[in-house]
Amino acid sequence: MIAFTKRRMEGEVILITGATRGIGRGAAQEIATTGATLIVVGRSHERTKELVSELYKLKGAGPIHGEVCDLMLQSEVHALADRFRTEHGRLDVLINNAGAIFSQREVTVEGFERTWALNHNAYFLLTTLLRDMLFENAPARIVNTASDAHQIGRMCWDDLQFAKRRPLWGWRSYSQSKLANVLFTRQLACLLKGSKVTANAVHPGFVNTGFNRNNGVLAKAMMLLSRPIQRHDSIGAETVVWAAISEEAEGLTGEYLYDCKPSKTSNRAKDMVAAARLWDLSEDMTATKSAWVGHNR
Repeated sequence: MIAFTKRRMEGEVILITGATRGIGRGAAQEIATTGATLIVVGRSHERTKELVSELYKLKGAGPIHGEVCDLMLQSEVHALADRFRTEHGRLDVLINNAGAIFSQREVTVEGFERTWALNHNAYFLLTTLLRDMLFENAPARIVNTASDAHQIGRMCWDDLQFAKRRPLWGWRSYSQSKLANVLFTRQLACLLKGSKVTANAVHPGFVNTGFNRNNGVLAKAMMLLSRPIQRHDSIGAETVVWAAISEEAEGLTGEYLYDCKPSKTSNRAKDMVAAARLWDLSEDMTATKSAWVGHNR
């Protein structure tokens, strides 16, 4: 465990997606003990209910609320944002953590490939829909769970959703989405400059979260063979928690964090022309074109 100052946060509100498993669950367990009002978002009603019950029992826990949402669907992201705004009225920390890798290409009923819909569009849309609440409660923080998989990622601008089948498309799609997380965070930090709202991306390390559990025998075998180098959920969650609530992370923005400190990214993740291009495409994909008007570009 990396030592840092975990402040008491009574009266503050934190929202974390992908909270019922792995890194998200580990982060929720740590954050709950700060006394903040914590909203945990999961896809399964049963697992979300179980998590809320578990977190309530932790020493020092504040109010805990569960939200069920399929973040692959933009209609559900909108509904989540609307419920959150009505029921909570403020937001101090937003943690975009939900993510997955898929071995089979499928599109949602809204027409988006699942990896892109969950790992990127959901981050972009939820942040955009809740941006005003973060501004109103600044200083505030946004934390985006990325991955070192971005190091091998490339933006396939002519085919972001991999409609043209390619070898190892699942890994390519995933690494592209993680590169998008870092590019999105960098552009977001630029737009937030002067607002006292910070945005950072986090690499949790190689964690056995189970997110690859539904991808066939080969994927399961790879996870089994790599178990000796995998981190426990709680270790993977440390940097997410550090970025979200530590005093040491106050004012830090636009960074890619690993083991609670800034880390190197790929050269492609430093390309601000690509970051701006991705932002424009993301606005089109989420129908949020005018949302950020008035902010620096």
